[in-house]
Amino acid sequence: MNPLSFIIIGSGWRAMFYVRIAKKYPHLFRLQYMLCRTEEKAERIRKEQRIPVTLSEVECEKARPDFVVAAVTKNAVFDVTKKWALKGFPVLSETPAAMELWQLKELWNLKQNKGAGIQVAEQYHRYPLLAAGLRYIIKNTETAHLNLAEPYAVTLSAAHDYHGISLIRHLLHMKMEPVKMQGKKYTFPVVETDSRYGAVTDGTVKDRDRTRITMEFASGKTAFYDFSGVQYHSFIRARHLNVQGENWEWNDTVLRYTDENNCPAEKKLTPFFDTAYETLVSKETKENNRQWSPFLKLDEWQDEYAIASMMLDMRAFIEEGKEIYPLAESLEDAYLWILMQKAVQNPGEAVKSETMPWHAP
Repeated sequence: MNPLSFIIIGSGWRAMFYVRIAKKYPHLFRLQYMLCRTEEKAERIRKEQRIPVTLSEVECEKARPDFVVAAVTKNAVFDVTKKWALKGFPVLSETPAAMELWQLKELWNLKQNKGAGIQVAEQYHRYPLLAAGLRYIIKNTETAHLNLAEPYAVTLSAAHDYHGISLIRHLLHMKMEPVKMQGKKYTFPVVETDSRYGAVTDGTVKDRDRTRITMEFASGKTAFYDFSGVQYHSFIRARHLNVQGENWEWNDTVLRYTDENNCPAEKKLTPFFDTAYETLVSKETKENNRQWSPFLKLDEWQDEYAIASMMLDMRAFIEEGKEIYPLAESLEDAYLWILMQKAVQNPGEAVKSETMPWHAP
């Protein structure tokens, strides 16, 4: 089977994840071009990454890639996704799907009425460590014997905005429901200790926002969202999650439950690798797994693995129309993120969701 060919629109930090994946799995993916906006940046990336780079959209089109990755800024992702989808290319868009409600509705219209092939790379539920716990919530032949009740509450302090929404819906084992939100934003000083580019040791103190939101869903399920961006890169601010059902609780990396004799039991969660993606399990992945520690660590290798699995699933999307993460769900993530922002802008006020075009009748 030939490797899936693709081009990357964008050249920022997130775009480099796709570059690394292509280099790591050349038997699975072939990067044809990265499309840059300036010759200066294109030349620098050519030298540093040794990949094909161009400033020409026409050149990218002529390459006839299997799919296009839209890895541009949040403000540009809607326009780029729309442009390349209307050119007839399947598009794998970075998150969020769009920033404005009218744009979300337009993406749904493109899918429903124009046949646009758009998918969004919402990857958190595919992190091996999170997938390990989700197996028990979703239930399958391997985990059904535990007889865990439906989850009814989650406290999430592990991912921001639309990522957080996606995880909340997965952790509560639900698709889409009417929801009421209330929230507030707080600001606290924090010593900087880490960054995207390495450790910070100069003692810099920055004011960091922390957002807390309560979400009450129509079914009675509830989510408590609590997150500050510093948690992504800090040696002193951890990330946490807690999910509860009637007879169990998942806390970070431990699942506690009552067994068939109503006695307490527990399972320590380690990264789970779906056999469907065994071609992505490299020596590096195995080594990272071997060094697993009993803390909730959502590190970069899990992110790359999750994204690579979505890229791999683009083949079924292209050939069979099988969605890798339903567009409706990614639109819902972005829509509820918009409501989250409204809630924190109006602290104490209840913000309620409305019926959207992508909601099932």
